Amino acid sequence: MPSERGLRGLFGKQRAPLDGVDVVLADLDGVLYAGSAPIPHAADALNAAQDAGIRLGCLTNNASRTPESVAEQLTELGFRVRGDDIVTSPQAAVRILHDLVPGGSTVLVVGGDGLVTELGKAGYTVTRSAEDSPAAVVQGFAQDVVWTQLAEASFALADADVVWVATNTDWTIPQARGIAPGNGTLVSAVHTAVGRLPVVAGKPERPMYDLAVERFGAKSPLAVGDRLDTDIAGAVRVGMASALVLTGIDRAKQVLAAKKEERPTYVLSDLRELSEPYPTPSISRSGSAVEVRGAAVRLDGDAVRIVKRGEKEIDLLRAASTLIWNTGRPIFTLDVPEELYA
Repeated sequence: MPSERGLRGLFGKQRAPLDGVDVVLADLDGVLYAGSAPIPHAADALNAAQDAGIRLGCLTNNASRTPESVAEQLTELGFRVRGDDIVTSPQAAVRILHDLVPGGSTVLVVGGDGLVTELGKAGYTVTRSAEDSPAAVVQGFAQDVVWTQLAEASFALADADVVWVATNTDWTIPQARGIAPGNGTLVSAVHTAVGRLPVVAGKPERPMYDLAVERFGAKSPLAVGDRLDTDIAGAVRVGMASALVLTGIDRAKQVLAAKKEERPTYVLSDLRELSEPYPTPSISRSGSAVEVRGAAVRLDGDAVRIVKRGEKEIDLLRAASTLIWNTGRPIFTLDVPEELYA
């Protein structure tokens, strides 16, 4: 197996994830904060990036709040952002509506202030009743969404000509007390009633990323998130570099099992590692052994073996994920040590 030093000589100086980046597009829950508390080191790391000339944009699928209220919360937690730095799924939904229904149309809303505000800014008439003959239904998450609102959406969508846009389809949403059902579960309830699917605006779909790139004039953006199926999958779809940070929903087990379309460019313990040199995996000629800065694993038949743990747990995860991903096999066909999942 070639040494790490040898690889450095071959590929040049190891780059940090932020090298060459002009805009960081960061998710919120699990990346910048958890509940009401900031994620350790996140504010300092991103403030330092801004001091170095890298712009910070925040992408959120949460449709219940306005950009200004999000920016206010982030400012209180130590981040340097304004309302214009927040890109929301309601904003992406409005962008979609422009192409699907005439301006000024009546739109039935299932969701909170974030959705109502953006539709109002765009000149749409907001209603909560199917009896107002809406041209579209826009559905987003809010903690006070109730059965009657889902029923009104279903009544409106019984007309096949009524457009249905969902801000996002996240199955879960992190809360201070744990993981709770997200907008995807509410969209699924309406889908079950009406037998069709919505157009989706938020991550991992393209509209939110296109909106962010356009707003910030990004030439070399980096998407940073805690979820493979939304933050990272969306970045992969649009050809954007991405970093998964293990401070939120997805952890080691999900990284090892990641499908090709959900694999990040970088895997980070926390956001301090954005500015640290990112190690290049050293892969044996046969592909059956991988080493990352002294952490080494190998494949013996169907079994993944830990050869050396190395000094940092994150390097062992980087080595193991590289080995497993390169097999081209589903993880359930391999015997993976439980300690790698931890």
